[in-house]
Amino acid sequence: MKPPAPTAPPLSLLDKYVGQDIQPLYTTTVTVTGGEAGHGRASGVARSDDGNLELALRLPPELGGPGGGTNPEQLFAAGFAACFHGVLYLLAAKAGLSAAGCSVEVAVSFARDPVDGMYLLMANVKIRLPGLRQGTAEELVRNAERVCPYAKMAREGLLNVVTVVA
Repeated sequence: MKPPAPTAPPLSLLDKYVGQDIQPLYTTTVTVTGGEAGHGRASGVARSDDGNLELALRLPPELGGPGGGTNPEQLFAAGFAACFHGVLYLLAAKAGLSAAGCSVEVAVSFARDPVDGMYLLMANVKIRLPGLRQGTAEELVRNAERVCPYAKMAREGLLNVVTVVA
């Protein structure tokens, strides 16, 4: 059986929410197991609860690994780029503009943090909006930065709850 053709999400996703509590619209769960090295980042497998995602995780050579699999930075960059692209598409459509040929490139760096001596992530986002005037493109991107949850997370942090389950 052929899967249904992809469709763009409705513009109603841009409607403002006026509630006082966080309202989850979609939740997914991914579980990482350690693999042969016992270390999820070095040799793990990431699996989604719906079975649509199953990836071998490997450390890139730059971090002392063999490569040959994906890594958390690539997955984060893909999520950020896809989300930002989707928001740009919706905002352009709402404004009666075309986002045809739009591309979003996100470079994510795993880096040392000089504040605590540990680690942090840095994201560099480059957007191409061919066919739009520079000022129009810049306004669209500014609005997308306010709407895209990945951009908001990068700017404000993430609501994070960590629980030990026996």
